[in-house]
Amino acid sequence: MTVDVGARLRFVRMRHGLSQRALAKRAGVTNSSVSLIESNTVNPSVGALKRILDGIPIGLAEFFAIAPDKPAKAFYQAEELVEIGKGPISYRQIGDNLFGRALQILKERYEPGADTGRVPLVHEGEEGGIVLSGRLEVTVDEERRILGAGDAYYFESRRPHRFRCVGPHACEVISACTPPTF
Repeated sequence: MTVDVGARLRFVRMRHGLSQRALAKRAGVTNSSVSLIESNTVNPSVGALKRILDGIPIGLAEFFAIAPDKPAKAFYQAEELVEIGKGPISYRQIGDNLFGRALQILKERYEPGADTGRVPLVHEGEEGGIVLSGRLEVTVDEERRILGAGDAYYFESRRPHRFRCVGPHACEVISACTPPTF
């Protein structure tokens, strides 16, 4: 039996209400290290995994003993979406348990001027989204576009990317990424 360390780490991190960045900071590793492990791009050594788990905190034995069931729920009310973001960007996720899931779907809300940060995001997989309202500046590699309601994006997530709300109004987006990255 193969253990999906990436999905298990993502599940445990989210259960403890931590973003990838928060866990990386607590563990003294880079954000990309956590992202690469969660996307199963990198298989960590036992020592590296222990250091990351110490940031949660959870022991190795408990980590490998977790065996959550794959959720069978198919429908979600608006109030059941799980907030996984904090601050000027809201990420409301469909489902609280993505363990074993290949897809993450989010309803995102960017307040005016909200930005994913100067350092571009990079991780394995693909992502796409449709802007529902407002204006969203999307940068992928060196290409930058301002998208409005009805416009969309779709790209390989290993390409450096960044999102920023431009204009005086909040921006709402429905997005999906695979594998789940938060």
